[in-house]
Amino acid sequence: MRGRLGGLPTPLEAADIWRGIWYEEAHHSTAIEGNTLVLKQVEQLLAEGRAVGNKELREYLEVQGYGAAAEWVYRQAAGARGGGRPASLLTLAEVRRVHHMAMAPVWEVAPHPDATGSEAPGSFREHEIRPFPGGMVPVTWPLVPAEIETWIGRVNLLDPEFPAFPEALAEAHCRFEQIHPFLDGNGRTGRLLLNLVLVRLGYPPAIVYKRDRASYLTALRRADSGDFGPLGELLARAILDNLYRNVIPAVAGPARLVPLAALATDDLGASALRVAAIRGRLRAVRDPDGRWLSSSSWVAEYGKDRYRRRPV
Repeated sequence: MRGRLGGLPTPLEAADIWRGIWYEEAHHSTAIEGNTLVLKQVEQLLAEGRAVGNKELREYLEVQGYGAAAEWVYRQAAGARGGGRPASLLTLAEVRRVHHMAMAPVWEVAPHPDATGSEAPGSFREHEIRPFPGGMVPVTWPLVPAEIETWIGRVNLLDPEFPAFPEALAEAHCRFEQIHPFLDGNGRTGRLLLNLVLVRLGYPPAIVYKRDRASYLTALRRADSGDFGPLGELLARAILDNLYRNVIPAVAGPARLVPLAALATDDLGASALRVAAIRGRLRAVRDPDGRWLSSSSWVAEYGKDRYRRRPV
């Protein structure tokens, strides 16, 4: 992405790309926590401010709050393109800000029933949290401020050039959920902070789809016991999926050579394109790493020839 296309495009440069990612993340990240709005309803709510359907007010406000926080997160990608590593990936004020933006709207109508006046959005919890289904016990609440400070320090040491970067990212994401600094909304906030770090490092956001909820929770439980591989792989695949489906096709010109996964369509999947490249039917080249590269114009040319070869 950095070498061929100059880095991640900013929201100002590529508004349509980021808008599509925005809708999907707001939908799937809230759906993982039980929100029942479908993607079309989320798009209308965020784009037009219209609440379509007969869902509870709480569900619409969950999506609006998450959408506002995600929009702010994406704007932080502005300094990532071609500018190298930012001075700080994350601050304590930003942790509080992201939680406040995501949770304040729904908190107005459906606050946590056990919350005290000092546990509002953006403020750390003053309650103990029950053990998670896998047995992991969150940090006791008096230690939360110190643990969060330590966690932020570790996040700011993340190095994308490190070979085990996906596992390090998974460890950081898991540790936030273990600390569980807020009374409610830790899952949503943790995924938003994960994406804040990613866009500041020049990566696309990671969207964990609701269909992958069981795999995501299982990977988190594995990470609780020190096995960060499954969660690292899930996050890496989520980043690559966004890169190939949303970013590269929109910013690469028709003649730009990109991986086949970025050129796949409903009619022509990545596997079909690879077979066509191997057989010489699709114009493509292999890079030094062995990946097949082609362009949208070559794929369009292959598609026309492919349909001409079919018998009437």
